[in-house]
Amino acid sequence: MVTPGLVVQGQAAPFSTALRSLVNNPWYSDVRFVVGQEQQEVFAHRCLLACRCKFFQRLLGTEPGPGVTSPVVLSTVPAEAFLAVLEFLYTNSVKLHRHSVLEVLTAAVEYGLEELREVWEVKTGLVLLLGIWLCLEFVVKVLDVELVCEALQVAVTFGLGPLQEQCMAFIETHCQEALRTRGFLELSAAALLPLLRSDKLCVDEAELVQAARSWARVGAVEQIVEAWKCHALRRGAAARGAPCHRRRGTLPRDHHCFLDHPF
Repeated sequence: MVTPGLVVQGQAAPFSTALRSLVNNPWYSDVRFVVGQEQQEVFAHRCLLACRCKFFQRLLGTEPGPGVTSPVVLSTVPAEAFLAVLEFLYTNSVKLHRHSVLEVLTAAVEYGLEELREVWEVKTGLVLLLGIWLCLEFVVKVLDVELVCEALQVAVTFGLGPLQEQCMAFIETHCQEALRTRGFLELSAAALLPLLRSDKLCVDEAELVQAARSWARVGAVEQIVEAWKCHALRRGAAARGAPCHRRRGTLPRDHHCFLDHPF
């Protein structure tokens, strides 16, 4: 009869602390990166990155290197976000900050870090999708007027549907404030068009027209004309000839008396 072995669990905190001390540590490092526009040098350990992340496995290859070789240049990711990703890979935990969480999220998506996923809780009676990025819950917690348009752009760029829904709902409630932010002016056409088509924007149409003009001056795109055609008037049904009604937030005007008639 074979006696089953006993699994002894050590304390997690000292183990995590020891691994965290290796983040950006040249001690036994065999790969280094040059990261961000500042070209910050970052040290890492090939075997750890390769076993934790398929992106780095492909990037670094399978052959062991002779110590610290020529640096791998990653100029598009900010150094702070890259170090946060490394911290998670080394320790399976990371401390997120409001000012950099979108950059960390972007880096996680680009590197295909499947480890940065977890299940969201059931909220507001809806079962949110499984497999949402770990960063998303933090983004939603810190979401505010200054951050929401940047978050919307990230969601649209990388196809993060649940985050896009959260951002849209926030903007629909705080539309006037969000329209005045720099983030709104820097939205891509792909992010702006669904926003302008929303029937729940709590803002007068004249103010929204002005915001769209301001956006166009910053980054004009021909699709803005198509997006704007039906903003003030919302067809009540999909059928041709159905009557229209005023969008939420639009102030009453004399010509709105014609909305009761089919178009």
